[in-house]
Amino acid sequence: MESDALMERVLPLEGVYNFRDMGGIKTKDGRKVKKGLLFRSAELTGMTNEDKKNLKPLNLKLIYDYRDKAEAIVKPDPQIGNERHERIAVNGEDKSTAKDEWDPATFYKTFTRDKFAQVYREMPIQNGSYKRLMHLFKKPEENLPVLHHCAGGRDRTGVGAMLLLRTLGVTFETIMEDYLLSNKTLVAYHQETFAEAAQYVSGAQLKNFEEGFLLHEQYLDASISSIFGNYGKFGKYLEREFGVTRSDRERIKDFCLE
Repeated sequence: MESDALMERVLPLEGVYNFRDMGGIKTKDGRKVKKGLLFRSAELTGMTNEDKKNLKPLNLKLIYDYRDKAEAIVKPDPQIGNERHERIAVNGEDKSTAKDEWDPATFYKTFTRDKFAQVYREMPIQNGSYKRLMHLFKKPEENLPVLHHCAGGRDRTGVGAMLLLRTLGVTFETIMEDYLLSNKTLVAYHQETFAEAAQYVSGAQLKNFEEGFLLHEQYLDASISSIFGNYGKFGKYLEREFGVTRSDRERIKDFCLE
């Protein structure tokens, strides 16, 4: 899929970064993800009244938040329409992982690509947040349209999006293109992060962070290889981690694909 076609799915909102419809993406069997069912974004606190007006017609049933309590208290999710809200931290409430949950000084000073890839390696295995997400996805008629998000809508949301899209039969190659699109949609967000980093590190260390903190194939690859390393097959992973059987998967596909 050309990145222009990917960019077309970005909703131009005033106060929210990286809000996009996951519909229109092709699957291996030649079908496409229906538009208007699966949405992803960065945090929603800055949403303007105009944004809300534009999002109301989506008739979201659920907003699913991957952030931890501390993040959500500082930047709470607004109510758009009649949707339900659920929040289960991908990295637990114990502040053990993920950018926003580390002490910034330590995060910026000790950042390496390998360390960041390790966070990705751990995310998809035995994770209460993704377990809940997939449990909800198993009943699409009750829970879609859904908007899932974290702070930047790139790391925790990127792994969540990979799980949803792969369940629907999208190739890893296409999933990777969609993942890397956040480098284009989050230019301003990344600049803000780099400005914050510059308060703690400088020179080569800052440059190293700016380069490494952009999304790289290495990161999502770490999640994907972790799944295959632990389970051998994606279908087996779905079944053992989430109780999503082959017939569940077909039912979800029939609901979400055209």
